[in-house]
Amino acid sequence: MSRTLLKADSITKSFAGVHALNNVSFDLRESEVHALVGENGAGKSTLVKIMTGAAQADAGTLAISDRIVTHYDPGMARSLGIAAIYQQPSLFPHLSVAENIALALEGRSVWRKIDWRDRSRQAAHLIERIGVAIDPERLVATLTMPEQQIVEIAKAIGANAKILIMDEPTATLSEREIDRFFNLIGVLRDQGMGTVYISHRLEEISVIADRVTVLKDGKTVALRNVAEVNREELIRLMAGREVNTVFPKRPVRLGKTALEVRGLSNHANGIREISLSVRCGEILGLAGLVGSGRTQFAETVFGLSPADSGEILVHGRPVRITSPAKAIESGIGYVPEDRRRHGVILQMSIAANISLANLKAVSRWALLDGQKERELAQGYVNELRIKAPSIYGTAGSLSGGNQQKVALARWLAIGPSVLILDEPTQGIDVGSKSEIHDLMADLAERGLAIIMISSELLEILSMSDRIAVMHDGSISGILSRQEATQENLLALALGRDRCN
Repeated sequence: MSRTLLKADSITKSFAGVHALNNVSFDLRESEVHALVGENGAGKSTLVKIMTGAAQADAGTLAISDRIVTHYDPGMARSLGIAAIYQQPSLFPHLSVAENIALALEGRSVWRKIDWRDRSRQAAHLIERIGVAIDPERLVATLTMPEQQIVEIAKAIGANAKILIMDEPTATLSEREIDRFFNLIGVLRDQGMGTVYISHRLEEISVIADRVTVLKDGKTVALRNVAEVNREELIRLMAGREVNTVFPKRPVRLGKTALEVRGLSNHANGIREISLSVRCGEILGLAGLVGSGRTQFAETVFGLSPADSGEILVHGRPVRITSPAKAIESGIGYVPEDRRRHGVILQMSIAANISLANLKAVSRWALLDGQKERELAQGYVNELRIKAPSIYGTAGSLSGGNQQKVALARWLAIGPSVLILDEPTQGIDVGSKSEIHDLMADLAERGLAIIMISSELLEILSMSDRIAVMHDGSISGILSRQEATQENLLALALGRDRCN
């Protein structure tokens, strides 16, 4: 058996008298990927803080390579070979790759002469060890997200890290980039590195991990070999519910056509001759590989990038949507993919975020009516079960799932008849995902027409009444719920004919 690189034994940590961790144990072996999963609030982040020295345990022990550590801090963690890579890399965008790596590895003396050529050689060597090619003189601002993560890994290798902690590393990557990233993790595993892998994407666990530890309510509820556990059991362990309650599709009597597009094109966005429709009460899934044009189609319909040609009809009436304001007037709402950049304004209050798309409803004589805004916001906080101490707290203080509910509330506040949801459950835990799906089912029952864009195959197959599949900026096929299989979806996404 491989030697143990890290062992957390019976770790307990409380904040303001509330247990964030209660007698949690976790270990990591050499040449292993050990997944750590759990819903938001399960204790994952607190455990990572303790493993990296950012927080101290109230009780329990932490051992690195069989050495129990005390008076532990981030500097000691780095000296003992621990490196953490988060969803957003901590690099300086206006410095080169070589400079970023040098800042992490070189001493802090101001009198030392800088050998620029040696810096570049060292950076190139570290990146080559990972098996990729990135020019060390490139500015970090010009790198893609996976390339930035490679630079972070190069920094870790240069610091002789033996333990790598990855927190949601694939959240912003395409499917192709994820495959390359997993190959990279395999290279690191072959070199003896141990990796703690944290992800809400449970389908990744079976692909990349050797073992998985499940946390729930600050406690360890399971430790399994990945070969012995499936996605459904992981969901049950994490959330205490079966998979069919996470995807609660209900039969709904469909009404008249709410939205129809005919021959819609947007050459600047790569959208070509798209024709489709969605009925009142229907959830139309929009599937396709990353880069197929799904988001660009949504932006065209919503007027963020107006169409060059084609027609848009809302309830059978032609409308010309040249801006988001025109889309809102037509009863179309759009919850974008990146909620932290476009879905909510993190620095603004929950109340202000909810009322932002419908200021007329909370204004009087062109002035904001505080009571109306309060009533509107509190109504949606109650209806959508948004967990927040106050509607005047900032959106940035909420969990990912609750931020998504605030983004949803903003567009429900306009009273839409058509709602476009772009990756509505991306990066949120199983429990929050179940709540979002339940809300979608409620909205469909009320007669709302929903277009749901998703990269998650199970979500698309489970929640959709029909599925439109995109390839290279156009619709390659539309499947009924009965026709929709993984094989048919993949074939159409790749631009081929369906399998049956």
